[in-house]
Parts: sequence; C-alpha cells; structure tokens
Amino acid sequence: MSALRAIGWFILCASLLAAGEVRATAVQVPAVMVDDFSYLDTSGEPADQTAAHQRRLAAFVTALRRDVASDQRLRLVSPSCGASCPAPDAPPAARLQMAAEAGAGIVITGGVQKLSTLVQWARAAAVDVTSNRVLFDKLFTFRGDSDEAWQRAEAFVSRQVRDALALPEPIRLALLPFELDDTSAGAALGQTDTDRKGLQDATDAVRQLLAESGRYRLIDAAAEIEPGRSIHDCDDCEARVARALDAQQSLLGIVRRIGRTEYIIGFRVRQANTGALVTTEDSGLRLGANESWSRGAVRLVRERLLDGDGVNR
Repeated sequence: MSALRAIGWFILCASLLAAGEVRATAVQVPAVMVDDFSYLDTSGEPADQTAAHQRRLAAFVTALRRDVASDQRLRLVSPSCGASCPAPDAPPAARLQMAAEAGAGIVITGGVQKLSTLVQWARAAAVDVTSNRVLFDKLFTFRGDSDEAWQRAEAFVSRQVRDALALPEPIRLALLPFELDDTSAGAALGQTDTDRKGLQDATDAVRQLLAESGRYRLIDAAAEIEPGRSIHDCDDCEARVARALDAQQSLLGIVRRIGRTEYIIGFRVRQANTGALVTTEDSGLRLGANESWSRGAVRLVRERLLDGDGVNR
C-alpha cells in the first residue's frame, strides 16, 4: 500500500468512526499531536536512498512539530506511552486513542511519496480526536529531493495546515433578547409572565451555547432596547444596536406563536456595518408549551448556525 493510500485509509476510517458523533466545540487553543509520517519511493531510481529519505522525513516531522509548538494559536502535545505506543502502521483507532490519552484534540498525520527523480507528493491531514471528523486533507506536489527541497515543502505544508486549524478571532456578536411574534387567536391579550419567562429562558440558553462555542464574543444588547418594545419588524434596528455596541454582527431570535401550543422558532443574523442579512433560519412548525422554547432555540442555533457554519465575517 502506498504512503498516500495508507493515509487515505486512515482518513477513511476516521470518517467512518465519526458517524453519529456529536461535533465538539472548541473553547480554547487546540491541542495538537503531530503523528509520524510515512514514506514511499516509487520513482524506480537504481540508487538506494532509504537512509537519506528516512533522515529527511524525520527532519520534516521534527520541523512540523517545532512549527506547531511555536505557533501561539496551537498547543503541541506528545504521547507519553514510549515503547508501548501503537506502531505507526497500527489501526487508525489505536493511533487516535493514543492521541486522546496524550490530551490531543487534533492529530496531524500524513505521508510522502516520491514519483520520479524530481517530483514528490506530500499528503497532510488533520483529524478531530473527539468526533473523528477530518478537518483538513490536502495533497501537495513539490519538486526536488534535496534537504533544501524538503525544507521548502515542510514550510509550505506546515503553514497551510496550521492556518486551517487555528481558531479564528471570535466575532463580536450583539445578542438581542428573543421576541414573541404572536399571530394566535389570543394575541390581543398581550404577553403573559409565562411568555416573558419562556423568551428569557430561550435567550439565556442560546447565550450559553454561543459562549461555549468559542466562536463569539458576546455583547448583551438588552439594555439598548426600550422595555416592551419589539424590533423584529424594524429591519435597521438590529444593525443600529449592534453598531452602537461596536459589534460586528447581531443575532435576534423570534418565537412566532401560531396557536396555544403551536409555534415556530427562528433567528436571524445581520452584519452591523451594512445591516445585510448573513443568515436567517427557522425550525418549522413545532408543538409544545412555552418551556420548550429554549430547547428548540438551542437546537436550531446549534444545527443551523454552529454545526452548519452559517455565519462568516
């Protein structure tokens, strides 16, 4: 099996293991383990270059580990199992378990294959240890088989992998209180204490979810809205509030009540500087009492905003 096919098998197995797993949220600097890389020479050259290739491969992996260690966006971890560590060609699950025991959240692995005198392939991949999702997988081509050529290749591959794994700066998000859009037959009676509690619970639950995701720096916008006033029918109000708080985006949640126990949960995100919609989502018709609003809001935001990667800068 070629080096690149072997790493492909590792990635495939990790993907299969990921089925049914819940996506992990990143709330701190990612802990990364750089696994050993494999090497295969299929160039057909008559000279035996095994020793030189193993030396250059070891230098490649050492440099990659050094780059991760010096990158303040990442944290390098190393296995402590020593001689009892699984062999490099052990099943992917065993290598991932080794990484987990070392405290790694991500494993970088890969392989290099020499195709001809001047052309080599390097494949690098990163796998999330908790969810077994493939976070990065890319094939690189580089020319030459000298120390300098390998060093240039490592520098390029390293930068690409590290940039892909580093967490972006959190988006400054103005979180607006959830609002009720009552279209039921009892709308004329106004909001009840139970309604207000349900809306507050939904806001608090979404606030906690977003804070734990690590993707946002939340700014509470409740104080910027006049008590008793709804702004879901005012397109520019959300962006104006966000700009006043020096936020980059705003998020407004809406519970649209259809009947006594029928409702739709929705939210929308806007760019503060332009007021343009970034994304708008809703749950579809749901059944339940007011205490179910917070659960529905959390599920919707998690699936459509966080897991769906629906918001960009």
